[in-house]
Amino acid sequence: MNRVILLSLGLAAIASTALAQEDKVARGKYLVTTSGCHDCHTPWAMTPKGPAPDMSRALSGHPADLQLPPAPRPVGPWIVSAAATNTAWSGPWGVSFTANLTPDPETGLGKWSARNFKETIRSGRHMGRGREILPPMPIMVYKNFTDADLEAIFSYLQTIPPLKNRVPEPLPPSSNVATRP
Repeated sequence: MNRVILLSLGLAAIASTALAQEDKVARGKYLVTTSGCHDCHTPWAMTPKGPAPDMSRALSGHPADLQLPPAPRPVGPWIVSAAATNTAWSGPWGVSFTANLTPDPETGLGKWSARNFKETIRSGRHMGRGREILPPMPIMVYKNFTDADLEAIFSYLQTIPPLKNRVPEPLPPSSNVATRP
């Protein structure tokens, strides 16, 4: 009898943990969807109704195969320009390319831990200690997420299809070249 009760309690704990993880992933999906992540991390494509996110490449970042000409020089009060995919941005910081947020282990977040993800958002630096996260990423806004929210976002990102897409490294302000292979 005690074995049956212990087994039942053990299965209930496993079911509760699975449900909690399911809730965490659902919360993460909600946050990704409502916080504008697709606006920049999902490449846009031209549709009959105009530009729209290409969900077949959801959250895969700037397309590795998209070679861009040098970014236009700022004119007048305008200081920022963006590629038609909405994944490459040029401004006083140089040229930035939106990251691959899919769980691909070679080109995305597949080898990251939740801790790496939280440290990146909290510090505004890649992996919490590397290069600065550049505009247009709204780090100052996303730093306000709770640890639970960031863990939920990371948990959700680990469930989406991994897409192999190596995003170019940012280019410095003095660079006149927009992308390199």
